[in-house]
Amino acid sequence: MLSGLGRLIHRRRWAVLVLILVTTALAGAWGLGVFAKFKEGGFEDPDASSTLVAKLGATYFGSTNPDVLVLYRSDTMTVDDRRYKASVTGTIARLPKTDVEEVISYWSFDGKAAHSFASHDRRSTFVAVKLREEDGAGKIKNYHAIKERLAAPGLHVQYGGNIPLGEEFGQQVVTDIVRAEAITALPLLILLVVLFGALTASLLPMVVALFSMVGGLAVLHVVTYAADVTSFALEVVTMMGVGLAIDYSLFVISRFREELGRGATAEDALAATMATAGRTIFVSGITVSAALGGLLLFPQMFLRTIGLAGIATVMVAVFGATVLLPTLLALLGPRVEFGRMPWRRPSAKRARRDPDSGFWYRLGHSVMKHPLPYFAVVLVILAVMFGPFLNVQFGSVDARVLPKDSPTRAVVETVKRDFPNGSAEPIDVVVSGDLIPRNWRPTGKGDPIPPYLEQFRKRLAALPGVTEAQFTGYSGTYGGVRISVTHRYEPMDQRAQDLVTQIRKMSLSKDGYPMHVDVGGSTAAQMDLMSSLMRTLPKMAAVVGVATFVLLFMFFGSLFLPLKAIAMNILSIGASFGAIVWGFQDGHLAGILDFTPTGGVEATSMILILAVVFGLSMDYEVFLLSRIREEWDRTHDNRAAVASGMQHTGSIITSAALLFLVVIAAFSMAGITVVKLIGVGMFVAVVVDAALVRSLLVPATMRFMGAANWWLPGFLAGLHARMDLRERSAPAPVPAVPQQVPDEPPLAYALNWEQAPTTPEPSSDVPWTPWADGPPEPSPPQDEVKRAIVPNPDGSGWRWGEETDEQ
Repeated sequence: MLSGLGRLIHRRRWAVLVLILVTTALAGAWGLGVFAKFKEGGFEDPDASSTLVAKLGATYFGSTNPDVLVLYRSDTMTVDDRRYKASVTGTIARLPKTDVEEVISYWSFDGKAAHSFASHDRRSTFVAVKLREEDGAGKIKNYHAIKERLAAPGLHVQYGGNIPLGEEFGQQVVTDIVRAEAITALPLLILLVVLFGALTASLLPMVVALFSMVGGLAVLHVVTYAADVTSFALEVVTMMGVGLAIDYSLFVISRFREELGRGATAEDALAATMATAGRTIFVSGITVSAALGGLLLFPQMFLRTIGLAGIATVMVAVFGATVLLPTLLALLGPRVEFGRMPWRRPSAKRARRDPDSGFWYRLGHSVMKHPLPYFAVVLVILAVMFGPFLNVQFGSVDARVLPKDSPTRAVVETVKRDFPNGSAEPIDVVVSGDLIPRNWRPTGKGDPIPPYLEQFRKRLAALPGVTEAQFTGYSGTYGGVRISVTHRYEPMDQRAQDLVTQIRKMSLSKDGYPMHVDVGGSTAAQMDLMSSLMRTLPKMAAVVGVATFVLLFMFFGSLFLPLKAIAMNILSIGASFGAIVWGFQDGHLAGILDFTPTGGVEATSMILILAVVFGLSMDYEVFLLSRIREEWDRTHDNRAAVASGMQHTGSIITSAALLFLVVIAAFSMAGITVVKLIGVGMFVAVVVDAALVRSLLVPATMRFMGAANWWLPGFLAGLHARMDLRERSAPAPVPAVPQQVPDEPPLAYALNWEQAPTTPEPSSDVPWTPWADGPPEPSPPQDEVKRAIVPNPDGSGWRWGEETDEQ
């Protein structure tokens, strides 16, 4: 089927090209609309108690994290100065009510309640602004409408809060992408020229990568209509789209040039390329998509949308490599070699090269001879790399993920450093139920508080480590009360988590009727997140593992190889996780990558890396084992098949990994720490996979197993025969063999794929007379020569040759 697709693309190449160009133009125009559709957040479990508390705070009680937090500071006045008060209160009083729903400032409270709104030196204060509109786009519009009006005469002003923070995050994402593409474009082109040795061939992967970026934006825009999408997805989608497009293009172009080097026409070469490399890319794309599909099982919007967008992006990359790229190759044909570099060998020289002399062939044979030392050394290295992960601490995303010079981050850090309650992140407890007084809303000291609520507040205040528990929100509409519990611990300190657990075990009732008690805040939210991830992770592992096993079974026709592939990928992921903990949690990469260590790693990012790295590692596994399987089908010699498979794919896989590393390395220099973390994790995983796992550990393991690599019970062999996806070369055209060829069996020309010598045909106007010049002289006696079928030097086929003593 894929061979036929290759021939169809070749015959309709101009029509296909025009159709792709029109589609790309429309996708580009459509894709630009995605930048206005991004949502912020998405890391929480929507069904968790802490998420409910956050929603109630934003809807009824007033959020503890305001839409806009305006920080004012004076070099000479304090907040007790009348001029200071007049400047701030006069400014916020003039804000349009159509854009602003609520404003809270130092002067909104009396006594102790106002204390937290003034800095320790009393020269700074902040104002919390709640904007109208429910959606993020509307809030951003309102924020820009009032931003200039927030400047108070005689005071310095800085802007923070959810809306400015989210807007800066989105702008930083776009900046990171533009910078990454600018940084990688020239190095990628130079590296492609070095690898391909021809300018034209080197430009094609860049064209496919550009197509993948445009298509990725378009599919990401489509996803926004099905679910909320965080701007963070843009970086991940771009990283994967460009990286996979270049990797896939490398395999397609290499195989196409290999077929041309064998003397095939452009159409036959394209058909053979699609039947082999094209089929492998399809299987690889499905495998990577299956790994990303595991993200859809998680309830977090952040993971689900990246899973959807990632799958769509992989499909775009597969389309670019199997439709757009073959179209360009069909148009170019042998001209794909245009701009050949001096180091590029002509086809004839490459064909005469000894296939057993390559580095990868020798390495494969070395591993086959000494599998145990290679196996042991690689396992020790991977175990050492995994070690730091045993001490992992998971944390949440906060303003510190932004660059150090970020203005919104500066506001957050100033409040934490200079204000009384700045570093305290309270535990929010919401009590709700029908027995909450509907018309009760305390407004000041001395207001009556229902005794059962006051008693519950005192119980909270008496817990170990609690410094204060006070009512901070009231809603007669909802029928709920919020109590903020301040403690002396850091948010993710184990004692803070124990405090949340203890509060959740508490109960409250009135007249024998139980009340609802929900616990929120940053500590509770992180605990709920980890609980949700741990509940879903086994489901993801089971679904992705089974899907991957079935796909690889269909492709390789083996029980052992899919299990081995999954195990090898887990080793690569473990090494990557260890490097992340060492570099980011422990801070060893902080100086090189310029970020602020937080003492932990963000949990959802680790899940994302798990899915992406599993898919990428399986990508390279498919490319290697597909060629090994091809050699095994031909020779049924396990050692020779592994060595030959490594010889044919080792350099290509290494080149693909190197190109992908260039793309990833640029994103590891991003301004957002979480993107750096993902970039480093993927970088380490690809290096480990290409240099250690795929080159040494896989062949050593296959040497141990021997023929068991390909064992398949009889009842499964019949099943596999009906669902076989194995890579098969397209049949090469066999030249016509003369009916009578002296001293050479006809099979020699078919196996050697060479034109047999022909005898001149007699002239049509001269009658044929047998033995016109007398009978032929008898041939002189010759020594008997033993004939044998031997491989061609270039590995392209077989031929008749003389049997030697070595054979």
